[in-house]
Amino acid sequence: MEYPGNSFDQEDESDDSLFYSEARLVVHIDDAAITQLKKYLFSQLRERCTLLDLMSSWRSHIPDGPTTLDLYGLGLNREEMSNNPQLDHSIIKDINNDPNLPYEDNKFDAAMVIVSIQYMTDPISVFSEVNRILKKDCKFHVVYSNRMFPTKATIIWKVFDNIERASLVGSYFAQSGSWSVPNAVDLSPVGDVTYDPLFVVSAQKK
Repeated sequence: MEYPGNSFDQEDESDDSLFYSEARLVVHIDDAAITQLKKYLFSQLRERCTLLDLMSSWRSHIPDGPTTLDLYGLGLNREEMSNNPQLDHSIIKDINNDPNLPYEDNKFDAAMVIVSIQYMTDPISVFSEVNRILKKDCKFHVVYSNRMFPTKATIIWKVFDNIERASLVGSYFAQSGSWSVPNAVDLSPVGDVTYDPLFVVSAQKK
């Protein structure tokens, strides 16, 4: 996939650290979508997993259960992450200013970015870094919905629909290192009312 020159511009080009300086202690998908997310993570995460929650916030949505995690969070708001009861470690960093991740090679058993991929302005560099810090055969899970702060979402994200966005995320994997063929799954809740849609695109480090 080729990206037009302004693909990763934002309507609001001010520094992200300013936009996210105020803590927003709210969840960004509804309860039904969160339930689906927890089911997915429960099925994917290994026992005693060392996990990176990239673009982290005050909730990581890790399910209750037997999985014992060492959870690292990297995000922009200290207050939000200090209110996240599941984080064992946290670092404040703006990956749109500097995509280099402050972790050693082959450290993590899994990595995830939850409903924040739409704000990533240099995804190829970030995905390359995630590839570096993952252990071999371990997965990067990119979970997204249709919710966003529109002034901070990238232009290319906003012009695509939810199915096209899966291909877009797949292209980030394809152009960022040695990954398996990406797998896209529709996790959207079903029922008699309309819930937030939920999708995941994941790939393994080769």
